[in-house]
Amino acid sequence: MAKMKKAPRPKAQTPKGFRDYFGAEVTKRSEMLSKIAAVYHHYGFDALETSAVETVEALGKFLPDVDRPNEGVFAWEEDGDWLALRYDMTAPLARVYAQFRNDLPTPYRRYAMGPVWRNEKPGPGRFRQFYQCDADTVGAPSVAADAEICAMLADTLETVGIDRGDYIVRVNNRKVLNGVMEVAGLAGDDKEAERGIVLRAIDKLDRLGEGGVRALLGAGREDESGDFTKGAGLGDEQATIVMGFMSAKRDTGDATVARLLELVQGSNTGTDGVRELETIGELLDAQGYNADRIEIDPSVVRGLGYYTGPVYEAELTFEVTDEKGRPRNFGSVSGGGRYDDLVKRFTGQEVPATGVSIGVDRLLAALDAKGRLSKAGIGPVVVTVMDRARMADYQAMVAELRNNGIRAEVYLGNPKNFGNQLKYADARNSPIAVIAGGDEFDAGKVQIKDLVLGAEIAKNATLEEWKDRPSQVEVARGDLVAKVREILAGQGK
Repeated sequence: MAKMKKAPRPKAQTPKGFRDYFGAEVTKRSEMLSKIAAVYHHYGFDALETSAVETVEALGKFLPDVDRPNEGVFAWEEDGDWLALRYDMTAPLARVYAQFRNDLPTPYRRYAMGPVWRNEKPGPGRFRQFYQCDADTVGAPSVAADAEICAMLADTLETVGIDRGDYIVRVNNRKVLNGVMEVAGLAGDDKEAERGIVLRAIDKLDRLGEGGVRALLGAGREDESGDFTKGAGLGDEQATIVMGFMSAKRDTGDATVARLLELVQGSNTGTDGVRELETIGELLDAQGYNADRIEIDPSVVRGLGYYTGPVYEAELTFEVTDEKGRPRNFGSVSGGGRYDDLVKRFTGQEVPATGVSIGVDRLLAALDAKGRLSKAGIGPVVVTVMDRARMADYQAMVAELRNNGIRAEVYLGNPKNFGNQLKYADARNSPIAVIAGGDEFDAGKVQIKDLVLGAEIAKNATLEEWKDRPSQVEVARGDLVAKVREILAGQGK
């Protein structure tokens, strides 16, 4: 009889384009999101959690660099319907508002935080799952709502630790670009595909430079890997008009507005867009948000196809070094804009909306680059086990510490080797180890080891200094909590 072949063991590896997040990383993200949520809440926005799964029909055809509704998303068919993981937080909001509009206030102000998924080619720092943090106002037609989002974005960056002067919120209006394309002969339904390529090309200005964008406006561009991206097929004169729009920024907002009015001359849509930018500038100036924090910049277009009016992007301007050691600006960490047609897909009626999305991983990386995040999270106090028969006593110690607001745990591995318990405490980045054996229990005492001080002494101090600054002390069992608090307070200093 043939011998049954064993099934191969599964490979223990993360799928391509995905990553795992461990304790300290999750804690840092949670702390940052908590600060962001506090700003959003302060501005009057309410939290919303939507399903991670939507119908492909509800998500729509809005992802950049794709030509089919189900390309770029993780989708599957179920009972005749195509379902997909959400690729952003905005499309689900449109569905929620359309579904529950009779029960929601108008305007509806909400914020949402969580993972999104994009079935795109992964690369360095580019993952298929990542966190977003959004805030949106649905049902407010005035550009005052857009100005408020920009102000809130500036406040958010400063709250999480980005200094004023290290960021700029740049504002543009999609209507202005539509007016420019109208002047360039790209108006009409038959030019929709070309307009989409133009939008995506301009959005890549920072990454590709003027030459790369110019190529995408024309026949197309081949990247370093040999992949070819089809261009918009514009003639030289048309491309020059579009490129002129991208370089329309001047030294002041008023001068930029004047230049944009020249470029959109003859287009009512473009003129309306410039006037909206002018109003946003006036509203922000009235609140004290000057050009050192928020400025008008025509190069901002945002790649997603659902934007219909003002668009904005937060760029971090401080310098970092790339993987090859070259200096560069950190770049964009947030973007958004007005999307008055998105809810209309469900209701048939235009519903004005505007909002912003923060790239959580990008912002965390920026804070890390600025030294605004702790290198490692503080672990729990570890109560070691010297006598397995006294486990109830050890658990009582831990309960007492926890009930007094101190993070703590009992060592639950094999207690045979005490050295391994201290190694475990080091691996957990524990600040203190509590030690008690039979002698300590009989005497009503407990040993408390300051692991932070011990590490410093072992690294820097002489033997005499060690004697003057003991890292391990014995206290009465009843003084356990008070002594642990005292040591933790000293470590905090």
